[in-house]
Amino acid sequence: MSLKLLKINKVSEITGLGRSTIYARVAEETFPKPIKLGHRSSAWVESEIEAWIETRIAISRGGSHE
Repeated sequence: MSLKLLKINKVSEITGLGRSTIYARVAEETFPKPIKLGHRSSAWVESEIEAWIETRIAISRGGSHE
C-alpha cells in the first residue's frame, strides 16, 4: 500500500474547507487529525481525507450517519 501525505493547502483545495475550518474540525474530532512531520510542519494521510469525503457524500445522500 502506498501512503501519500498532504499539506494543509492541498487538504483545503481537495475539501473546499478553509484552513481555520479544518483545524476547528480537527479540534472537534470531526475531521482526520494531521501527523507531525517536524516542529512546525504537519500533513494529513490522503486516504483518511478521501474516507472523510466519502462519508460526507454518503451522509448528504441520505446514507448512514456517524
